[in-house]
Amino acid sequence: MNNYKLKIGALLASGVMLVAVSCSEEFLEVPPVGQLAEAQLSTLAGLDASLIAAYSQVNGRGNRLGSPSNWVWGSIRGGEANKGTDPGDFTTINPIQRFENNAAGGDIGAKYNVCYEGIARANNVLRLLTKAGPTVTANDQARLSAQARFLRAHFYFELARDYDKTPYVDETVDYGSGLEKVKNDKSLWPFIIADLEFAISKLPATQPQVGRVNVWAAKTYLAKVYMYTKEYTKAKALFDDVIANGVTSNGLKYGLVPYYDDMFRGKNDNHQESIWAYQSAANTGSVNNANPEFDLNFPYNTGPAGPGNCCGFFQPSFTFVNAFRTKDGLPLLDKSYNTGANQVKNDQDVASGAAFTPDAGELDPRLDHTVGRRGIPYLDWMDHPGQAWIRNQPNAGPYSPKKYVYAKSESGTFQDNSSWTPGYTGINFMIIRFADVLLLAAEAEIEVGSLEKAREYVNRVRTRAINSEIKRSNGTPAANYKISTYTAAWTSKDTARLAVRHERLLELGMEGHRFYDLQRWGTAQAELDFYFAYDGAKLASALGGSKYADKFKWVPIPQDQIDLVGKDILVQNPGF
Repeated sequence: MNNYKLKIGALLASGVMLVAVSCSEEFLEVPPVGQLAEAQLSTLAGLDASLIAAYSQVNGRGNRLGSPSNWVWGSIRGGEANKGTDPGDFTTINPIQRFENNAAGGDIGAKYNVCYEGIARANNVLRLLTKAGPTVTANDQARLSAQARFLRAHFYFELARDYDKTPYVDETVDYGSGLEKVKNDKSLWPFIIADLEFAISKLPATQPQVGRVNVWAAKTYLAKVYMYTKEYTKAKALFDDVIANGVTSNGLKYGLVPYYDDMFRGKNDNHQESIWAYQSAANTGSVNNANPEFDLNFPYNTGPAGPGNCCGFFQPSFTFVNAFRTKDGLPLLDKSYNTGANQVKNDQDVASGAAFTPDAGELDPRLDHTVGRRGIPYLDWMDHPGQAWIRNQPNAGPYSPKKYVYAKSESGTFQDNSSWTPGYTGINFMIIRFADVLLLAAEAEIEVGSLEKAREYVNRVRTRAINSEIKRSNGTPAANYKISTYTAAWTSKDTARLAVRHERLLELGMEGHRFYDLQRWGTAQAELDFYFAYDGAKLASALGGSKYADKFKWVPIPQDQIDLVGKDILVQNPGF
């Protein structure tokens, strides 16, 4: 689509309010060179520029562990993927994937710092609005404040899921004198809910620029928050509204993209499945406008990120791949996919020049839209060659990531060649997509509504998967894809929960959701024990001896922040 995208990056500096010091003699009032005064930022243009600076912080501004993809905090911690690559590269991720991290770890504060920078920028917009110029109308103030409070809610949501309680700072806090006195003794959820409720009351159904949040994004986000606070009735009401009535900024009714991979292609950005996405653009003169989240997460050597040989991170786990095994078209909810013939055949320790026959058993086709594996077409590049595209199989396994990787046909258009690696793309990252909504709504229905409505939502997602087989150039399926819908009525809540939870793994895999799902379901211990028992035996150098403990449901408060303000102000999470 050729819709105008909200431009990010060029106005980054406008996110900081800089006020000129006043003197008694007017001739001494010289505006600082290269800085904007409060009066400039209080115009409509200045306010909107400041808001864009808040939007620009959503992708983490190049901080790979601060981005909303949560490829480390959500997917690697959730057992969907291993760090991958070589053990000596980006070593601060090693203790995170092994659940050995501590409060002084090198990247423990990555998400913390990114989110508080975003909060500061959102608060700056709200503070400037109290001094808005005469040309800023009440409608202008409403739409700007609603977007700023939505963004602030997003940043606090990320903090709440990772660190639990962190200091709550709004636009009334004096950054110069009071910030160091803010304690982390209050739950963030009520503040997040209040911001999203405000956003819902002020945001329009559609926006003139894609990338700006609308009322449907706010309703969806609030419903998702309610799933974390276990207020299922409230969540269901909002999901019902979004599913029945929601429309995109392009005027399309929200729905599922017909073919699974199409939602990850740049030319389709802002499609009907995208409820809120970070807007990315390639070849603008600055890679800060591109999607920086996955520049390391490409097959190693001669693949899409070649010839720079980078970098082989974020490799799907054995357990994750095995979960796509089907029998008579349905998943193995009894978890027998890690045993016997159910294990998906792979080329671990098999050289690319040696003979290899891919798995012939029944598989869900979403596996090969999510995972690069030997002998299967890797987008439009070539068949995945196996070991030749893996930097270190003994450390990381035989698989490559596939979502949000640019296709060969996207080279030079939705891929940026202006930096050290060609891994920067103009493919939007979807923070909330419609399949996520359907599956969260299915969960809510199980808890307070109808098991059959939950089955309907799950089958809607599975029907799209049925129609998404990967074909070879001769038109034949690339593997033995066999997937069907649930035809028998759901009569057991426990069985329905298992089905929906497994569907989220298959549908949303490698998109940063998994650990947070395990956390809110209370199943992290069992699921990660299962993962470490299997993958730890196969990747002993990377995962052997790893164990999950309940204290790791939270990331420790960064020790440098505690040292800065004192442990009587910032209280560390239990166990650290």
